[in-house]
Amino acid sequence: MKTLWFLEDINMYNIICPPKFKEYKKAHPLLSYKKKDYIYFEEDSADKLYLIDKGKVKIGHIDEEGEEIILAILSNGDIFGEKVLLGEHVRKEFAQVVEEGTCLCPVTEHTMVNLMRENVDFSLFIYKFLGFRFKKTERRLEILLFKDAKTRLIEFLKDLADEFGYKNAVTGDMIIRHPYSQKEMAALIGTSRPTLNLFLNQLKAEGVLAVERKEIILKHALLVS
Repeated sequence: MKTLWFLEDINMYNIICPPKFKEYKKAHPLLSYKKKDYIYFEEDSADKLYLIDKGKVKIGHIDEEGEEIILAILSNGDIFGEKVLLGEHVRKEFAQVVEEGTCLCPVTEHTMVNLMRENVDFSLFIYKFLGFRFKKTERRLEILLFKDAKTRLIEFLKDLADEFGYKNAVTGDMIIRHPYSQKEMAALIGTSRPTLNLFLNQLKAEGVLAVERKEIILKHALLVS
């Protein structure tokens, strides 16, 4: 399952590392952003994708009521804006910086296509990456649309276990070391931070979850439910 969700544990700089890309990066300085800066908006034209060198970026939509629907919060090594590779040249989501000092490396569609033509393994990886990206987006939208807030949290925690967790061989519990703040977690499940804390406390009281300073521990009972 770890390879299914976003490939978030794979640093794209370690994949896009042929000499030509290193030369490209040297010739095109990183772009630095402040917190809350927008990289692009919905309906903007698109001719490039981005690699996150440092920091965090959230990807989302604005619904008919003007509310944000957060699809992903990405960090170091992640890629976004990749739909230009599928011929989509008008953005259908926004991208906004959520961490001060975020640095991005823009890669034009033309450059990426050339890299894919010259590296078959890399090309196959990108196409698999796109497929996995769409699957996770579909799942997140399904959860946001059809599940209550507590269920959304439980499903999100299970996804975190798949992406960032490792199993305690003795207890069967899942230890999760993830990159999200509570505010970011609340945004990803479409609720407020107080509501997130409420349900986290309920799950702790039910004995299926424990929260340490930098870890979430999912008890075996929750994982099999």
